[in-house]
Amino acid sequence: MRHAVVLLGAILILTLRVHAQANANDSLPEASSLQAPTSLPSETALFALATAAPPRPDPLAAGAAPTQQTPTVYGVFPDYYWRIYTGYSFFRFYIASKPNVTVNTNGLDIGVVYYPHVGWIGIEGQFVGEYGGLFNNSLKFGLGVGGVRFRWSAPRQAEVWGHALVGGTHFIPQTAFGSQGAFAFEAGAGVDLGSHRSRWAIRGEADLVGTRYFSTYQYSPRFAGGVVFKY
Repeated sequence: MRHAVVLLGAILILTLRVHAQANANDSLPEASSLQAPTSLPSETALFALATAAPPRPDPLAAGAAPTQQTPTVYGVFPDYYWRIYTGYSFFRFYIASKPNVTVNTNGLDIGVVYYPHVGWIGIEGQFVGEYGGLFNNSLKFGLGVGGVRFRWSAPRQAEVWGHALVGGTHFIPQTAFGSQGAFAFEAGAGVDLGSHRSRWAIRGEADLVGTRYFSTYQYSPRFAGGVVFKY
């Protein structure tokens, strides 16, 4: 009887230990799944991940055309520094008011303008040669002036401008009333059509020319039109 009790107790203890070990093995995966990794990826592994990233697309390799550069523009004006002009000029010369002596002349107008910074202000020079008749004699009138020009951009590719010029004139024929030369000034305005995207433009202008001949002042209108070349 005593030996049977001891044997039964030993079997019970052995059974409990086997059951405890089985429970410990069943819970091990859950505990290990909650634990953080004990080591970081090696440098070799990080380099492999970086080199495995897809490269950025190259637009030139894909056949895309490079962006074309547009012409240099300062403000609203293209970079043409010079304007050369030639055209027809009509000049109504008010020689004297008492008695009223006037003469209509026709001639050639030549001018050049330089814009130092391709901006709104430029330096201008102009020469005008006029021909007409006075008292059954041929009349010649020359005007050479220089000064400044101001311009503004207008709609429909137009360029509006104004100028103020000073210089001198020469008058033929010789008279008994004074010299053939005199100080002169010219002030007026005009417009160049087609001036933004083309090297050529059409010009129209109106001016007032002031002179002093025969001990009196003359204020005479002048109108001109022609073509402009830019470079």
